[in-house]
Amino acid sequence: MSTLPYRCVMEIVVTGSSGLIGTALVAGLEADGHRVRRLVRRPARGSDEVRWDPSAGEIDRDGLEGVDGVVHLAGPGIGDKRWSEARKHDLREARVVGTTLLAETLAGLDAKPPVLVSGSAIGYYGDRGDEKLTEKSKAGDDFLADLCRDWEGAAAPAAAAGIRVATIRTGIVLAPGGGALEKLLPLFKLGLGGRLGSGRQYWSWITIDDEVRAIRHLLEHDVSGPVNLTAPEPATNQEITSTLGEVLNRPTLFPVPRFGPKLILGGEATETFLYASQRVYPKVLEADGFTFTHPELEPALRAVLDK
Repeated sequence: MSTLPYRCVMEIVVTGSSGLIGTALVAGLEADGHRVRRLVRRPARGSDEVRWDPSAGEIDRDGLEGVDGVVHLAGPGIGDKRWSEARKHDLREARVVGTTLLAETLAGLDAKPPVLVSGSAIGYYGDRGDEKLTEKSKAGDDFLADLCRDWEGAAAPAAAAGIRVATIRTGIVLAPGGGALEKLLPLFKLGLGGRLGSGRQYWSWITIDDEVRAIRHLLEHDVSGPVNLTAPEPATNQEITSTLGEVLNRPTLFPVPRFGPKLILGGEATETFLYASQRVYPKVLEADGFTFTHPELEPALRAVLDK
């Protein structure tokens, strides 16, 4: 059942609108005739932008009054840089402080939005080997798991105020112009792609199209709490490697030396992103009737890469 009032046009606020997921979400919403207000850190340049500065605790609350929903995706890329202690602090501050500011502001509005879809990641589960993970599984115990747990918890003020809150634990997003594939494709096209380590670690994935469709589903349907945004058939690193090689018609014979990624990301981030295993299933989405456009890996990669 939808929790949004029936309207020909919805008005949705999106944070992180310039990121990989946010860009695709905004484009999809606007293509269908909905109005999007972007939360931006610079001065607003029109009625479709709302100014905020999480680090300063500032937000234009008037720009949030009466909207039909909020999608919160803002935050610097977790795997974009080495994890120094300063970087870890910045990642935590950006996500926890920003989410707290947004949730508390929404909770205090006169005309509250009925729904907040707030970002998280499957890093919540930590390194779990072959264990089958659902939304009911416990959190892990590494830095990223702790960050995701606190990130999700920061949305609590909105839920306490009666706003339906869905926290999306997103997996590896397969997209043609960004994310993991943007980093992998150059190596694979040169015939230098290969498994990482044993290749037995699970990389739970989702296409950008299904990511956007799932977020829109959560805006319109009565679902709250954690929601795994991953395809129903998680794949191992070896399976992803070999399938990507087949799709690109390139060999994947040799494993990637462990020291290579560590030179770029450092040891802790490399272990967390590339060698940790999360075998995640989207039980909440499936139980609510969501149907994936790309449930299987090879057709998904071919669709994303237009092969």
